[in-house]
Amino acid sequence: VRLFDVRSLRVFYRVRPSDFALSIATFFAVATVGVLPGIAVAVTLSLLDFVRRAWRPHDAILGRAPGVKGYHDVTRYPDAEQVPGLLLLRWDAPLFFANADAFRARILSSVDDAPTYIRWVVIAAEPITDVDTTAAEMLEELDKDLAVRGTELAFAELKDPVKDRLDRYGLRERVGRDFFFPTLGVAVKEYVARHDVPWVDWQDSARGEVAGSPDE
Repeated sequence: VRLFDVRSLRVFYRVRPSDFALSIATFFAVATVGVLPGIAVAVTLSLLDFVRRAWRPHDAILGRAPGVKGYHDVTRYPDAEQVPGLLLLRWDAPLFFANADAFRARILSSVDDAPTYIRWVVIAAEPITDVDTTAAEMLEELDKDLAVRGTELAFAELKDPVKDRLDRYGLRERVGRDFFFPTLGVAVKEYVARHDVPWVDWQDSARGEVAGSPDE
């Protein structure tokens, strides 16, 4: 059995340096302390790497790019437009004790640094597969922090098991059940309608419709 696969290591080094480092560490652990202890070291390092990535996951402020369906990272789509007064943010990880503070800080800094007053923050929550008790407490505090700023917290695309968990925490009652939306598109249309925001979606424009208009 080959323990050291140079070709695979080259691929790891090129496409995912953290896996390369883990492979090297595992090789030396097995070579110095034996197979079973080396495997134990590898498992421990893998778990630590998972926590590290979940602690500071990727996130993105989303906008509507002309000609592209859905809402996308504005850093990847510089021509993407954002609805005035609405912050759409996607968090690509479960919410738990290790990243709860980072999530809260990210939301508040995005609101405070926005060029215009933010009325709503909508979390694009499809990647959030779990919310632990620490994160639930954080969300309650975040809701209060945003309320002080005159900003509403909302969620879109939450998975049903996560909704059930938020129900048990009492968070859906706290935030308001009418601030949970099945899709980002529905959330945007509801925001535009409630606040009478002038916003023309490119798809609606192509059909001759204006989001939030009385004819909708």
